[in-house]
Amino acid sequence: MNLREKIIHETLRLFSLKGFSSTSIHDILQAAGASKGGLYNHFKSKDELFFAVLDESRKIWREKNLDGLDGIDDPIEKIVRLLHNYKDRYLKDSDNFPGGCIFVSLAVELPDHLPHLAGEVTAGFVRLKAMLNRLLDQAREAGQLKEGVNTQAVTDMIFSGMLGTSVMYGMDKSPANLDRNIGSIIEHLKGLTR
Repeated sequence: MNLREKIIHETLRLFSLKGFSSTSIHDILQAAGASKGGLYNHFKSKDELFFAVLDESRKIWREKNLDGLDGIDDPIEKIVRLLHNYKDRYLKDSDNFPGGCIFVSLAVELPDHLPHLAGEVTAGFVRLKAMLNRLLDQAREAGQLKEGVNTQAVTDMIFSGMLGTSVMYGMDKSPANLDRNIGSIIEHLKGLTR
């Protein structure tokens, strides 16, 4: 891992634990074992570093959560796999996200005082909801969902459940509660199928 990668990785961990505003440049330098010159040689500002961390976080999110989805044709099973990946591969990734989901943390912290950064975080939520809705629409078109199921409402329920689960797991770090919460979302989803 070169210095730039180390700075991004350690900053990602710090943002997960402390948030953007509470993470100082000194914290980053200390965690990465870098000098100010080393940091500013790679990043002109903390905002620029934020965007690099966000890009890396998105890459990790995709690697962890989308693993194996391409090999599944059934849209409901794709969502189930996504939820299992989210639970087992993403939320439990304490190496990258020791404080929990960085996107949830930043989405709560940033909107009021740093809306230009918050917009970048919420763009990912918009894409996740669109993916879930698209898969549910495919399931409805394939006749997999019971008559009258509102795919937008189910999308909102799954999305909210994922975020709520992330917050709860960030607080209690209980694998049993995590399993139960994601299991409840999956059980509800499967209850909507024919």
